[in-house]
Amino acid sequence: MKRLFTGLTDPGLLRAVNQDDYFIDPKGRFFIVADGMGGHAGGQEASRIATQAIQTYLNEHWDSDESSQLLLENAFLKANVEILQDQSKHPERADMGTTAVAVMFRDDQPWCAHIGDSRLYRLRGAKLHQITEDHTWVARAMKSGDLTPDQARIHPWRHILSKCLGREDVRQVDVQPFDLQPNDRLLLCSDGLTEELSDQLIASHLKTIRACDRAALALVNAAKERGGRDNITVVIVAFDDSNSYEE
Repeated sequence: MKRLFTGLTDPGLLRAVNQDDYFIDPKGRFFIVADGMGGHAGGQEASRIATQAIQTYLNEHWDSDESSQLLLENAFLKANVEILQDQSKHPERADMGTTAVAVMFRDDQPWCAHIGDSRLYRLRGAKLHQITEDHTWVARAMKSGDLTPDQARIHPWRHILSKCLGREDVRQVDVQPFDLQPNDRLLLCSDGLTEELSDQLIASHLKTIRACDRAALALVNAAKERGGRDNITVVIVAFDDSNSYEE
């Protein structure tokens, strides 16, 4: 399937510094979004280290005998180690960390890995499906039935992460394969988008605006129109056997 893609990041309306980062492999083999935390310098550095470490590991080991699952997991664990090493060298950044989500296409199989609350969505037809599961307190509460989705969206603890890169206790990362069909679209994003836009609004923009770059801009602008309280990052990947997705 033909693969078209774009990425866009914006500081939003309230933050002076953009602590998000993203990376798109020029060959379209993998895509990464990271959302840093821990103060201006710390958050920026954590997300930058993560995207750099993950893409470097994938490039260096792409043709190795590592399975795709292990390749992605090791790339994330390498990023965690590099953030920890930076923390030890720079005590002023000791609390920094970052979420991360990545998609990889290797041996004709798509894979995703994530930690934290940056998300991967797949749009198929008019239906938007969240492939990743947030590593947050409210996500666990929803899974156990203690919170409804509407309650979770406004809960004061909704930003509390149960996992992120930059912590000594990170031993494994959620990695999974997923399926794709012609005309599917993928969205990787930071929570600056999902904090402002419902899944229904995200789906509406993705299905009605076909060009990837215009869809990305529309999503970012819509999040800013609804408050833009955090940094906003989106990466869109579209698939088709024809030219219906031409920019």
